[in-house]
Amino acid sequence: MTVPLNELREELQYDKTKNCVQCGYCLPVCPTYVTFGTETHSPRGRINLVKMVGEGKITDLSVLEEPLNLCLGCRACETACPTGVEYGSILEAARAAIVKRKKFSLPVRLLRKVMLKKVIPNKKMMNVAGHSIWLYKTSGLQKAARASGIMKNTPYNLGEFESIIPTPTSPIERSRASTEVKAKLKAKYTVAFFTGCIMDSMFHTINQLSIKLLSEVGCDVVVVPKQTCCGALQAHTGEMDEARHLAKQNILAFEQINADFIVNNAGGCGAQLYEYGHLLSNDEEWAEKAAAFSAKSRDISQVLVACGGLPDLQPRHGERVTYQHSCHMTNVQKVNQEPLELLKSIPGIQFIEMEQANMCCGSAGIYNIVNYDASMQILDEKMKHTKATNATVVITTNPGCLLQMKLGIEREGLSHSMRALHLIEYLAEASGVS
Repeated sequence: MTVPLNELREELQYDKTKNCVQCGYCLPVCPTYVTFGTETHSPRGRINLVKMVGEGKITDLSVLEEPLNLCLGCRACETACPTGVEYGSILEAARAAIVKRKKFSLPVRLLRKVMLKKVIPNKKMMNVAGHSIWLYKTSGLQKAARASGIMKNTPYNLGEFESIIPTPTSPIERSRASTEVKAKLKAKYTVAFFTGCIMDSMFHTINQLSIKLLSEVGCDVVVVPKQTCCGALQAHTGEMDEARHLAKQNILAFEQINADFIVNNAGGCGAQLYEYGHLLSNDEEWAEKAAAFSAKSRDISQVLVACGGLPDLQPRHGERVTYQHSCHMTNVQKVNQEPLELLKSIPGIQFIEMEQANMCCGSAGIYNIVNYDASMQILDEKMKHTKATNATVVITTNPGCLLQMKLGIEREGLSHSMRALHLIEYLAEASGVS
C-alpha cells in the first residue's frame, strides 16, 4: 500500500530536515565522515537523503538503510550545528520508518523479537546471562574454548570481545546486593538508582560501587524494584513502540519513590532516560510524567560533584590518566565537566587530555557487533590519539565504551602498560571503597 506523501513526511519528521542549510560544520565532528570520507556517511548527507524521500524524489526507503545503519548516533553533529538541527529525532524517525517497512527473514525477525522484547528487558533473563558468563569464566570452559580454537569462528566476531568481557558477579554475591543503602553521614539527597539491564548483568560490581560512593558523599540510595531496560537499544534499532513501552514502565516504577534524583552510571542509558520527555511528548497521558522523570535524571558524576566530591581520596602518584568522553553523556545529557572535575580531584595523577577526546570510539550500543569492520576503523583512529597521551589509565563512563577501549588496548598490544576503567572503578580505588 502506497503511503500518501504528506503522511510519510510526518512520519519522517521531514519539516525538521529543512533546518539543515548544508553548511558542513558537522563534517569534522562526525566519526563516520572522518573515517570514510563520503557524503552519504555524513550528517548533512543523511539528512539530505531523508529530505529527498519526503519530497518524493526517492521512493525506495531501502536507499537510506546503509547510510543510516552506519551512523553511530553519537549526535556530535548537534553540538556543532549552528541552526539547531534535531539530527537525533530525524535519525530516530527514519530508522523506525525503515523497520516498519522492512521484510526481515524469519530468523532475524524472531531474534529481534526475543532479544529486544523478551530478554534484554527481563531482569531474570539478564541475570541468567550474567550467571552464564560467570560460569564460563570461572569453570574452565573459557580455557577449553580458547584451546579448541572455536572462538576464532564465532559469528559477528564475538570471539574478539570474549577476552575483554569482565567476570560478572557470582550468583551468591548478586543475591546479597542491597536494595537500600543509607548515607554514611548526614543525608543530603535521596536518590533512586537506575541499574540498567546489561550494566547490571555484566557490570554488577560497578553498580554496587556506585551505590557505595553515593552513600559516602551523603546520599540515601534506593534501588527501585520493577525497573526495566531504559529502551535505548530498542530506539536505536527502530523499535520505537517498544522503547515507549519500556519508558512508561520505568516512569511508573520510579514514581513510587520520592527521590530528589534518578541516578545512572552509563552514558547511553542516561541519555535515553534524559530523553523520556521527548520520547513521550506527543502522548497526552504520559507527556507530563515523562518530562518530570527526565528533569530528575542525573549521571552519577553530577550527583557526586553536587555533594562536594569524594572525601579522603588517596594519592595515585605516577599515573597518567586520560578520559574518553561518552558521546551520549556529552552530546545528549550535556554532562562534560563533572567527570573531569572528579578525576582532577585525585591527588598525584597527571591528567592528559587526548586529541579529539569527544570523537566516538565506535562502540555505540551494539554497533561494534553489527558493523564490526566500520567500528574497528573508527576505533583504530581513536587509538592513535589514545596512544599519543602515553596514558596508563583510560577512563570511560559507559559500559560499551569501556569494552571498546579495552579491545583497542588489546589490538594495539598495550595491555602491559595501559588499562581501561569505568570512572566509578577508578574513584572507588582512590577512595579505598571495595
